[in-house]
Amino acid sequence: MELKQLQDTASQIRRDIVRMVHGCQSGHPGGSLGCADLLTALYFSEMKIREEKKEDGYLSFSRAGTGEDIFFLSNGHISPLFYSVLSRRGYFPVSELASFRKINSRLQGHPATHDHLPGIRVASGSLGQGLSVAAGMAHAKKLKGDNSTVYVLMGDGEQQEGQVWEGAQFAPHYKLDNLVAIIDWNKQQIDGSTDKVMNNRDIGAKYEAFGWTTISLEDGNDIVQVLEALHKAKQLKGQGKPVAILMKTEMGSGVDFMMHTHKWHGTAPNDEQLAKALEQLPETLGDY
Repeated sequence: MELKQLQDTASQIRRDIVRMVHGCQSGHPGGSLGCADLLTALYFSEMKIREEKKEDGYLSFSRAGTGEDIFFLSNGHISPLFYSVLSRRGYFPVSELASFRKINSRLQGHPATHDHLPGIRVASGSLGQGLSVAAGMAHAKKLKGDNSTVYVLMGDGEQQEGQVWEGAQFAPHYKLDNLVAIIDWNKQQIDGSTDKVMNNRDIGAKYEAFGWTTISLEDGNDIVQVLEALHKAKQLKGQGKPVAILMKTEMGSGVDFMMHTHKWHGTAPNDEQLAKALEQLPETLGDY
């Protein structure tokens, strides 16, 4: 996609997010809005994915992901974003977004695998596990001679989980330079700022001490900067080190009253708030 197309897609995805959370009066809009530019850049520009279509016209999906780039969402509570991106990319009907968090829906509050929703390779939402899963997949690709890349997105509050650092130790040991970990560094979590809840201090220095190469992404809500950081990560492939992108974002990005606070981490907008949010987010691809 061209830059304007990516920006328009990100705007529509943000509309999807606030409408989905409002529709069931449950979910996590803040982090979903903050990471919309990253997932748009990954799925609509950077990642090499299987383009074959099934008889129903939707993209074919293989959970093994052989020969294609793979994305894992570790902070699974931002599922509204993930579902919107997957549907807009063509994995399942966009109209299905209306079923988010409703009875018998495949679009559960946290991504799950038992309903075989295309695009979901692992259940997530139990924070701290995604890096380990991604490192395992990257290691498997290395063993198979598969040169594609594995991406994983984590939250910065999630860095407080011990299992993250087991994965962070594993990846450099096995020289997983086909692994790119992206940390949503918005400095907010459900109970307040990360500095107050459990100060992460210098995350980049920690990853470098574990043997990673780090990239600083100063504005993760600028698609141009996101693309530049992803290109840098690609250029580092083959140097024997995994890459961590420290992505600074604004929770609630795109909706002014949801920004600069942790309060929209897991809060649904009411009717009036939804209308105000949609006024700020152009409809570019058509609402579901």
